[in-house]
Amino acid sequence: MRISDRIGVNGPVFSFEFFPPKTPAGEASLYEAIDRLRALEPTFVSVTYGAGGSTREKTIELVGRIKHEIGIEAMAHLTCVGASRGELAEILQRLERQGIDNVLPLRGDPPRGAERFEQTPDGFAYAAELVAFIRERGHGFCLGGACYPEGHIECGDLAQDIVHLKRKVDSGVDFVITQLFFDNARFFDFTRRARAAGIEVPILAGIMPITNVSQIERFTSMCGAAIPAELRARLDAVRDDESAVTEVGIAHATEQCRELLDRGVAGIHFYTLNKSTATRAILERLRA
Repeated sequence: MRISDRIGVNGPVFSFEFFPPKTPAGEASLYEAIDRLRALEPTFVSVTYGAGGSTREKTIELVGRIKHEIGIEAMAHLTCVGASRGELAEILQRLERQGIDNVLPLRGDPPRGAERFEQTPDGFAYAAELVAFIRERGHGFCLGGACYPEGHIECGDLAQDIVHLKRKVDSGVDFVITQLFFDNARFFDFTRRARAAGIEVPILAGIMPITNVSQIERFTSMCGAAIPAELRARLDAVRDDESAVTEVGIAHATEQCRELLDRGVAGIHFYTLNKSTATRAILERLRA
């Protein structure tokens, strides 16, 4: 199933992101989370590629298992990091042979310890180049893309960031998913600017429920997302109380999602961190 064929049909789509676990215990925990979330009937799930493409084999294995054994549509992340054109072509062929219909081409983050992204010899420097490569090879994948309501942290210019996104969409992206954000005003402003630039593909809102203050501070410092002052104050007041932090995070994400849905968002993509509790609570509140 091509994800683009489901967006805009029978209301907004809901989807989840997982990452390949590194240990047997992590793998068992992941499949428990997927099993719990399956009851919520997600439109699809995505599987990340790991920093520096370090989980390539696990990603390919996991998307196949989720689709064919668990029965949920799956989308494989694919990055430019550490891969030549020949290697990328081989991965695409493997995904195609597995019956995977959906791929999320990304530039990717630098490998652990590297200060910045380095283009692999005979590889690509930008996601738009990888998208064009996939289209030129004639693959029938539905292609997702990443976008950044507050701008990519390496760009620093919101207008230029939209130019980069337009280039990626024009290369052949079917829909885009935003980086995590906590202020809906930033999302709506981004959407307005994207549409004004002629970007017409569906935009799915990326939501990460906060369950740990130090963790979300680390994530936002890496991706450039801002935590609104009011939310930060609520989190600081309960920083050392895990259950209270989780409840603040669930309540804020639920409010975000309600407003997004009321204003016609095409879909919501939850960054689950391989856990089910917060995402389940949010969706149950939205559907109550």
